[in-house]
Amino acid sequence: MLLAIDTSAGTAVALVADDGRVLAERSTADTRRHAEVIGPFLAEVLHEAGVAAPALSGVVTGIGPGPFTGLRVGIAAARAVALAAGIPLLPVPSHDAVALRLVEGGVAAGRFAVVTDARRREAAITVYAAALPLPTVLEPAHLVPRAGWMPPEGVVAHEAHEIPAAPLAHAALARLAAGLPFPDPQPLYLRAPDVTLSTPKRVTG
Repeated sequence: MLLAIDTSAGTAVALVADDGRVLAERSTADTRRHAEVIGPFLAEVLHEAGVAAPALSGVVTGIGPGPFTGLRVGIAAARAVALAAGIPLLPVPSHDAVALRLVEGGVAAGRFAVVTDARRREAAITVYAAALPLPTVLEPAHLVPRAGWMPPEGVVAHEAHEIPAAPLAHAALARLAAGLPFPDPQPLYLRAPDVTLSTPKRVTG
């Protein structure tokens, strides 16, 4: 049984059985209240399913792309649950959840791109080839300007305004079943840090 958390856009939490059944889920599209809602969402899904954290087999965390502040709330929450329960932390790129849902739903075929808002007049995109059990990444997540950007020839763009937690868990289950490695649990933040260290002043005698 996997607990899945994503805060790369809004906030989404889901509890998914090993056979893929969704046992409970909560989500909001609000992109500014991750810290306020993550705790209640976690408590509610576990309570609704009648599950205690030690009964989980792993915690899935979406690693973005997304704004750093939002991403670290979800990753920190996932780390805390995994550490407290003594279970694995399973990082999954957030776009993989959308891509898998599109392919499983028959919405995407061939080559396609998942597009999410990156703010600052930019979008984050990942290009995939439709496949199961997991879509194949053709171009890793990267930033493009909102104005004037067109998908490459033969690629259909699908914009996502929310990242669903249940398909994130399904992507993790597919990785586990195929024996595929998981990425590092680091936020996939596509910009350089806004704050840089100043150059130390030189002290002369």
